[in-house]
Amino acid sequence: MPQNHLHRCLPLLALAALSVWTSSARAVDLVVATVNNGHMLTLQRLTPHFERQHPGVRVKWVTLEENTLRQQVTRDIATRSGQFDVMTIGGYEATVWSGRGWLRPLSPSPAYDASDLLPMIRQALSQHDQLYALPFYGESVMTLVRTDLMQQAGITLPPRPSWEQVAHAAERLHAPAKGVSGICLRGKPGWGENMPLIGIMANTHGGQWFDMAWRPQLTTPPWRQAVTLYSDLLRKYGPAGAQANGFNENLALFSQGRCAIWVDATVAGAFVNRADVSRIAGKVGFLQAPVGSTPKGSQWLWTWALAIPASSTKAESAQAFIEWATSREYIALVARTEGWSAVPSGTRRSTYANPAFRQANPHAEVELTALAAADQNEPTLPRSPYVGIQWVGIPEFQAIGAVVGQQISTLLQPQPPKVEQVLMQAQQAVERKMREAGYLKDAAKN
Repeated sequence: MPQNHLHRCLPLLALAALSVWTSSARAVDLVVATVNNGHMLTLQRLTPHFERQHPGVRVKWVTLEENTLRQQVTRDIATRSGQFDVMTIGGYEATVWSGRGWLRPLSPSPAYDASDLLPMIRQALSQHDQLYALPFYGESVMTLVRTDLMQQAGITLPPRPSWEQVAHAAERLHAPAKGVSGICLRGKPGWGENMPLIGIMANTHGGQWFDMAWRPQLTTPPWRQAVTLYSDLLRKYGPAGAQANGFNENLALFSQGRCAIWVDATVAGAFVNRADVSRIAGKVGFLQAPVGSTPKGSQWLWTWALAIPASSTKAESAQAFIEWATSREYIALVARTEGWSAVPSGTRRSTYANPAFRQANPHAEVELTALAAADQNEPTLPRSPYVGIQWVGIPEFQAIGAVVGQQISTLLQPQPPKVEQVLMQAQQAVERKMREAGYLKDAAKN
């Protein structure tokens, strides 16, 4: 190449190199930690739409089973290691972590229309009216029943059944020889696995986690009644290996026609009536959660939400992503590409106001009623010192719920201990943790 021609090319080569370097420098990799639920998997498939709208931003997913997700994001945010830029969390983490300065406060853009969020969901993710996460989907709890099996057996249940009525129906519908269990309930141990259900069962029998002096109440009659009922239902009328079943496992069992009754999250309604993923589509009825002696605390309130840890250095891109993923625009995208039965619900008024959504989701009215009835500020019949229905809004609850969940799961073993023994051991373990944390300074005197 002639020398003068080379001199002319050098600036162009340098400019091209600078352009490549600048493009690389501007590229943002967002690492998102999420749970392996159906709605989240849909979000991952549709994320290229966001990336095309935001050139240079690439979303990388870390998808985990629920218990593992909670362990990893809790460890990451507590140590400020910065492994994740967006975390999938719930109302519990939003309540506890925002108070520790672990989450970035969020101020959504006007186009996001935060006023469209359901009030109880927005409140669950706020502290002093400041949002710390944006809801991807929200849920309460309901009773799902096989209407065809109920009709064949001549069984009817009211719109809000009692636990006693549910137990009688489960007994009559239990047909293991036909591959059908009378009832499916969460058996997998964990503060977010079996304990949400057991917690609301204790609430509706008049119980609570702690009294106003922060003394654990696990050996009281309401807890004995609730845990005895829970273990009896699963041992007598539940599927084999119930101690390994969480939401996803029971969703699969129910959708395959292997459960007659299922009490779990309202989000299940988005899947069990979809003919492409459920063998029993069109054969499912939706009722409110069962009640015991009181309706107080019989329905939980949860939202899988997206939050930005304070350790993230990519807050601007992270907020753009979580606004997109929880927006009306995203809901419309899901409806257009996947159908209205696949849209994430439990977050926006406009979703429930849409006739197409209601037509595609026969559980919508039950879900909205349940969400509206869930009161995190007054969750139990006796006065309690905490917020939260199926969880307690203190940092120690993750460890407490995990310990109690493990103890109660032993009741599902082939040779189980007695309920009283399990609850006594759980009571002692929780007292020990509360004493160590300083809640029970006078415990030795009591």
